[in-house]
Amino acid sequence: MAPASFDTIVLGAGAAGMMCAIHAAGRGGRVLVIDHARAPGEKIRISGGGRCNFTNTGTSAKSFLSGNPHFAKSALGRYGAADFVRMVERHTIPYHEKTLGQLFCDRSAKDIIAMLLDEMAAVGVELRLGTRLETIARTEAGFQIGLEGEGAGPVRASHFVVASGGKSIPKMGASGIGYQLAERFGLAVTETRPGLVPLTFGDDVMAGFRDLAGVAVDARVSCGKTGFEEALLFTHRGLSGPAILQISSYWRERQPISIALLPQGDLADRLLRAKHEQSRKAIGTVLAELLPRRLASHLAEAHGWTGPIGEATDKGLRAIAARLGQWRLQPTGTEGYRTAEVTLGGVGTAGLDARTMEARNVPGLYFIGEVVDVTGWLGGYNFQWAWSSGWAAGTAIAERGAP
Repeated sequence: MAPASFDTIVLGAGAAGMMCAIHAAGRGGRVLVIDHARAPGEKIRISGGGRCNFTNTGTSAKSFLSGNPHFAKSALGRYGAADFVRMVERHTIPYHEKTLGQLFCDRSAKDIIAMLLDEMAAVGVELRLGTRLETIARTEAGFQIGLEGEGAGPVRASHFVVASGGKSIPKMGASGIGYQLAERFGLAVTETRPGLVPLTFGDDVMAGFRDLAGVAVDARVSCGKTGFEEALLFTHRGLSGPAILQISSYWRERQPISIALLPQGDLADRLLRAKHEQSRKAIGTVLAELLPRRLASHLAEAHGWTGPIGEATDKGLRAIAARLGQWRLQPTGTEGYRTAEVTLGGVGTAGLDARTMEARNVPGLYFIGEVVDVTGWLGGYNFQWAWSSGWAAGTAIAERGAP
């Protein structure tokens, strides 16, 4: 059987892959997207509680972790949040802004998937689901590829784009195939680990946390010089919530984290005022007016903060405030790729052209999205990297193929 011929083959029907395909085919290029999954955009579908936090209006390279903090600037600067929002609005998808610049669909994440599929159909992109990459070889003309599954058969293309994502959420089919392909073609891969993931703790800490499962509180969570002020959530397995997920990307083994409860306002001043205005109330009762009741009771019991607040010394109340403002805990690990939203690390940026996402030493080979060593904060940043890097590779391919 003679191989079917395409200008571009994209491995991965996720956010980055579909975005790349749309733009690679925009000037008439013949594009094939393959994915082993039964449906496209599965991570899009489950994101944001089913509403898809599809971008963040405050996106900049400062919101990303990478071995090269400048690498993402080119793609993000040329295709930003406003550009993707224009596509969303063109498809009349209703959306709203939550806190910190996060944009969500009003109805469903499926609206974003449908938009991308419509855009691909409009430019003639072929999509083969339930299809796996079996073999790939570099040729003088590009790439010779063998496919297995529902879309089985030999194919060839001038350009091959790896948009396979990372290792996070393996139950959805995530794997390390993108890293394997990079190494096969001589590109360096940096250390990978789970990112935006809940933290776990030892039995001594968990003994108290289990009674707090379900309690949420605003906090500033720090590790080293980096900190995030958002909600923190106690669970049966440890700590989660936006503040914990954010700091997990910066935390490394054997490092402590610091939690500041009630980061807004002067807690010591509040307690000193309560000493004079509510002198007969127990310290735990006063704390319960400032913190969730179960958390306040746990802290008061754990630290022996008993008796009427009016009988406490000013020094003692300032010490309580200091303890609540710098609660140090030692995580033992994370929940791993099972619940991680992203994979940190990946294909080293030194081997890629920041403008086109093409491998410097392998013409026609591109890496985009999560598989690259560029990882964003929680809140729509990683989707924007998918859109931006996919756009960068897709437009570069289209321009190369233009008359």
